[in-house]
Amino acid sequence: MPVRHLSPLDRLIAGFERALETVAGAPQAVRPTPALDIGESGMDPAERRHAAGLMRINHTGEVCAQALYDGQAALARSEETRRHLLHAASEETDHLAWCAERLRELDSRPSLLNPLWYAGSYAMGAAAALAGDPVSLGFVVETERQVEAHLAEHLETLPEQDQRSRAVLRQMQADEVRHADEAEARGGVELPFPIPPLMQLTSLLMKKVAYRI
Repeated sequence: MPVRHLSPLDRLIAGFERALETVAGAPQAVRPTPALDIGESGMDPAERRHAAGLMRINHTGEVCAQALYDGQAALARSEETRRHLLHAASEETDHLAWCAERLRELDSRPSLLNPLWYAGSYAMGAAAALAGDPVSLGFVVETERQVEAHLAEHLETLPEQDQRSRAVLRQMQADEVRHADEAEARGGVELPFPIPPLMQLTSLLMKKVAYRI
């Protein structure tokens, strides 16, 4: 059977469907949650609110990751790069589902601003792709390195007894390290100044807002 090549319109429609599923749907994880065999431990109300705020940040980060990969894949120069980006995005869907599940367990909700985060991240991903596949892959490397660092911060500040959230974040961190390494191995280039610090500032804004809203 011949392989069907999607037209730009096909990709636009598919991207719109993915955006709706990411922001308003209920993404399904392929892999079981890393917290599957870990029991819920007692936390006081303040600890639960803090854990929920951190997991809301991580959920929003995964919404942004989906959007970045979607924007990059839509305008990737080569089919090989597009397939790589979409494969990484599918693993990020696991993260999105795990974070959403953990938020429900903590009697909380995702960020109300997720549609805004998605739109902005999609535009950033598309802009990176327009600069060419090496820059786009370099954007993946820098993004995943920064995500790895903020997950490490969350692992330090989560309530000690919240082992379910910790298990999720540890697996996410391992996946992000691998995504960065794979993108670098495929030819991702180092991004020039001032792009990395601007990305850090954008991430800091998202984290401060998503913790509460």
